[in-house]
Amino acid sequence: MPDGGLILSHGEDGPAALLGDWLTEHGVGFDVVDVSRDPVPALGEPAFVASLGAVESARASEPGWVAEEVALLARAVDADVPVLGLCFGGQALCLALGGEVGAASPAQIGWFELSDVSAGIAEGPWFHWHYEQLSVPSGARELARSAAGPAAFRAGRHLGVQFHPEVTVEVIESWARSEEELERLGVRAEELIEESRRRAPVARRNAWDLFSMWWEGLGS
Repeated sequence: MPDGGLILSHGEDGPAALLGDWLTEHGVGFDVVDVSRDPVPALGEPAFVASLGAVESARASEPGWVAEEVALLARAVDADVPVLGLCFGGQALCLALGGEVGAASPAQIGWFELSDVSAGIAEGPWFHWHYEQLSVPSGARELARSAAGPAAFRAGRHLGVQFHPEVTVEVIESWARSEEELERLGVRAEELIEESRRRAPVARRNAWDLFSMWWEGLGS
């Protein structure tokens, strides 16, 4: 398997963050391509493809990179290149596998516990920020649930989650600038940031376990 992976980002406010830290710590090389700015790359032969969060809907026809990215993930699945999808990325992987994405009921912003978790995924709480909700594609296995629906699924070497294991406090602070949107959902920015600071050490350990679970399954 090639040494380097491909990470697809979607704007400067959505860095690889803890995922990048985990890969670096484990000696795994990777390139990051911001497809909101640069063309969606050809698949090539990466060790893996990871898709991060985005403000866009994975179902959107515009901007054009959204459908192009879903198509790239479908090609990766067909080529047996492992895919890791985080929030938007999990929804995009769901669509690439023939699943469905719909409105989240309820929308989730903040730290939420999971239920019915499988080995390698902690109950959390995990950080969520999403208005749409992935499903479990045919042939995949649900690994966890939240109040809004499936929170994680696995299809062979591919893992999709509806939450954000990669975020740091700094990332959450950047997202919390949209205070009007937070207030609409009854979330206070300063309280969200303070809770995020308090939960950061445990959240990092949980993220390490999740990324390790995914990586260790790549040989299956």
